[in-house]
Amino acid sequence: MSNLTIKNLKKSYADTEILKGINLDIKDHEFVVFVGPSGCGKSTLLRTIAGLEEATSGNIYLDEREITDVAPAKRDLAMVFQTYALYPHMTVRKNMSFALELAGTNKSEIETKVNEAARILELQPLLDRKPKELSGGQRQRVAIGRSIVRHPKVFLFDEPLSNLDAALRVQMRLELARLHHDLNATMIYVTHDQIEAMTLADKVVVLNQGHIEQVGTPMELYHRPANQFVAGFMGMPKMSFLPGQIIAGDNSGLQVQLASGSKLEVPVRAEGLTKGSTITLGIRPEHIQVTDQQEGRFKGRLDVTEHLGSDTFCYVQTSAKETLTVRTPGDFSGRFGDTVGLNFDAAHCHLFGSDGRSLERIQSNF
Repeated sequence: MSNLTIKNLKKSYADTEILKGINLDIKDHEFVVFVGPSGCGKSTLLRTIAGLEEATSGNIYLDEREITDVAPAKRDLAMVFQTYALYPHMTVRKNMSFALELAGTNKSEIETKVNEAARILELQPLLDRKPKELSGGQRQRVAIGRSIVRHPKVFLFDEPLSNLDAALRVQMRLELARLHHDLNATMIYVTHDQIEAMTLADKVVVLNQGHIEQVGTPMELYHRPANQFVAGFMGMPKMSFLPGQIIAGDNSGLQVQLASGSKLEVPVRAEGLTKGSTITLGIRPEHIQVTDQQEGRFKGRLDVTEHLGSDTFCYVQTSAKETLTVRTPGDFSGRFGDTVGLNFDAAHCHLFGSDGRSLERIQSNF
């Protein structure tokens, strides 16, 4: 078993509090991703789990054994860093076997473990090369292999793909997903890249200013964000936000008037909000349709368009100078300055109160 439990974990540097009471359960075999903006505390949390940072207070348990004050080498965890941290004078084989040799593992067991890790990571032809003879992706696989040979209870990854180019990042994402499946291991992964979080994770932990904002599967966070921060952070391109106010409400939802004057009914519960209450409406690019200006319920002016082949993302300004991001088919041919009609899918709109929290949907199929 490889269950990790964190209880009220805090970390401070002098008078600056970085982690502000983290509570989290990570189950055996889960791939958990910590995600959030720079400075949110995700790497500090990972390093504190690893024992590379000392917790100010709180507790960390691995399979019910407290490891809060246990030395890093005795925690049965393996860390893969952003920088590969390979020994340049050693071959791939030696880099992978070195920690086992220091631990006094017998030679035949070392050879078996190194060969098995090399097979999993497709490194067999590279075992006698040195790091300078490898590509960035190959070096990262060696760093991962060095962790695999130790058979840790939990793998820790600290932004391992950030030094790779775009194509290699995609390739390594696929390899990490396959590795998790093959090893059936517990993995904790830190990134600021929401695409990595969405594509790799069984469970995503969204952090902000030392707090956990929400924990859930990628699609739970995407479709049912707990607050405006999570809604704006998860998704690429991000959700558009429009200020407005409530003008009426009944059992079917709330009628909202936006700053542009446009009105629509959103199927969410009032939860104590009354007529005139300030809200923010959120909507994702794929839930806005561009149409002829005569047919659209709302109007906007085309600003920038980004053609990506299969999709085109349009940035549309409303009459209130708000910017909406709209996903359209790749062959969309609108021009800068065109006035277009817009239709919103109200069933996919999100409403956030003045405190930033999401208002509860009346009914949701996602």
